[in-house]
Amino acid sequence: MNLKGIIPRTWRRLKRVLLVLLIAQFAYIILLKWVNPPITITQISSWASLWGTDKKLRKTWVSYDAISQYTKLAVIASEDQLFTDHNGFDFKSIEKAMKHNQQSKKIKGASTISQQVAKNVFLWQGRSWLRKGLEVYFTFMIEKVWGKQRILEVYLNVAEMGEGIFGVEAASQANFHKSASSLNQEESAMIAACLPNPIKYTITPPARITIYRQRKILVQMRNLAPDPDIIALISSKK
Repeated sequence: MNLKGIIPRTWRRLKRVLLVLLIAQFAYIILLKWVNPPITITQISSWASLWGTDKKLRKTWVSYDAISQYTKLAVIASEDQLFTDHNGFDFKSIEKAMKHNQQSKKIKGASTISQQVAKNVFLWQGRSWLRKGLEVYFTFMIEKVWGKQRILEVYLNVAEMGEGIFGVEAASQANFHKSASSLNQEESAMIAACLPNPIKYTITPPARITIYRQRKILVQMRNLAPDPDIIALISSKK
């Protein structure tokens, strides 16, 4: 067997495969700027966990214009107050989280909305270095290709907001029996309050931690409301 000939051929084939995969995923990122992702790995995992129960996966995509401005403001206040200022990463929060995690057994995250979208749409849940590395790449790409409005639109449609409930429209219908466009400040803050742990931080019935977080988010919403960049983002039309 001529290993000297096999190794170079194998390497060339591997490079071609990697190039094809790179082009394919880049094309998919561009496509999702206009086309809504059909399903995510997180949604598939949730669907599998509900198998055999009386619960079912609920998700309904709504356009950016069909989502209450209060809800857009609430998730920014809750999850990423520097969303309009950063390029995908909040390095100060990351540094604080790293220091906290070194001193505490309770892990604290520092993911921006952009990072959460990258994880939810393209990747799987977990804390491995491989997944984090890929998350950095996809976060950088969607910031450059999609822009803030599309990132926020996708986030509000793919984030888990209750057991088997994905997206603000499904959460609004399940908890308040109304469309996402009609959510008021209190309802929007309640939905945003569940985001860190939508299974534990229940909306119906409201868990004590959810109510506590809702009150904090309402205060932050009032503080952020005058920001001209945030006003422009949440009030802009597609």
